[in-house]
Amino acid sequence: MPDRMDERFPWLDKPPLSTLLAALNHDGEEARVVGGAVRNALLGEPVADWDIATTALPVETQARARAQGWKVVPTGIEHGTVTVVIDGHPLEVTTLREDIETDGRRAVVHFGRDFRADAFRRDFTINALSLSPDGRLHDYASGLADIAERRVRFLGDADRRIAEDYLRILRLFRFHARFGKGQLDKASFEAAIRGRGGLRRLSAERIRAELLKLLTAPRAAEVLAEIDAAGFLGILLGGIARVEAFQRLTDLETRSGAEPDAIRRLAALGLFTRHDAERLAGRLRLSNAEAKRLTTIALVLERVRHAPPLPKAREWLYRLGSELYRDAMLVTAAHHAEADFAEALALPEHWSVPAPPFSGRDLAQLGIKPGPRIGRILARAEQAWIDGGFSRDSSQRQAILEEAVRTTA
Repeated sequence: MPDRMDERFPWLDKPPLSTLLAALNHDGEEARVVGGAVRNALLGEPVADWDIATTALPVETQARARAQGWKVVPTGIEHGTVTVVIDGHPLEVTTLREDIETDGRRAVVHFGRDFRADAFRRDFTINALSLSPDGRLHDYASGLADIAERRVRFLGDADRRIAEDYLRILRLFRFHARFGKGQLDKASFEAAIRGRGGLRRLSAERIRAELLKLLTAPRAAEVLAEIDAAGFLGILLGGIARVEAFQRLTDLETRSGAEPDAIRRLAALGLFTRHDAERLAGRLRLSNAEAKRLTTIALVLERVRHAPPLPKAREWLYRLGSELYRDAMLVTAAHHAEADFAEALALPEHWSVPAPPFSGRDLAQLGIKPGPRIGRILARAEQAWIDGGFSRDSSQRQAILEEAVRTTA
């Protein structure tokens, strides 16, 4: 019999969730909270949103929601999913389904009315739990036992689960890095190794999304070490992984109070040179901003072989800005085993980055006409100002600018 566990789910009887469940649970139809919200609540993790599964067909779900005056968005209507917006809160409602055909990337489904059959479509036992509006918990696949052990394992036949969607291999790694303890579940990991070739069939966008989430998970370093030994990181990154540098970076982040960041961690894991940055940006379809950030970190990594002296560190901080400087120094320190980087890492805490001291207006006042020479003069003056220790004295700055004018052809 299902257990009552109301104390685990304080949100169950509160709007907007309670009002939506009430609208869906009558006249022969049933709705339950499923998936991540139930899992997270049982693990003591934050619950950000709720997914609802229902016996009602999408047309009936939409009709009931509109009858309450709620907005309805058919976000995945072909798969039975509609989003109901109540007082600005979106909640996804999906009709129970059964897979009738899969090709490793997508599934063809038909709608059903069996919560047990719907549960067995899911990837892991801990994701197959469902919760009725009255607080009854339904566990068809020993999910509660696995939650108690913090064990992430495939539901049913692991090879079949993977063949249905090869992205589930990366989800296994990510969920274990976030929720699990100890080593990866043996049977699940062995199935992932057998099916790893299927990762090459996935789109770069899907791999990117899952991999970046994995990199920021609490136990990412441990899991990356385990899967690198099995050859996965070479497939995902298309190059050599630096797992030890990744571990040192996570330790540095903890000690410095830096929040985990996926691109910074990707840099620690996959960069040797700027060519690695270009490869990763293309392979993972990174955004222009992400690619530029990765390339900048790689350029610093190429040029900085030892902890920079204070004047050079100030120049890096001035040119990069505080956030990118912090990323570059953290990654470089991780790659070089942190030797003597303490001063460079602490620099943003006690040195205020000055504003650029010169502009075209300053040159116009000296009678310099517009043209390409303007940029050359400003660049020379700026470098001289940096080399001179970022003087804040206006007369010294003026002298630097005039010298740049005199010496720039």
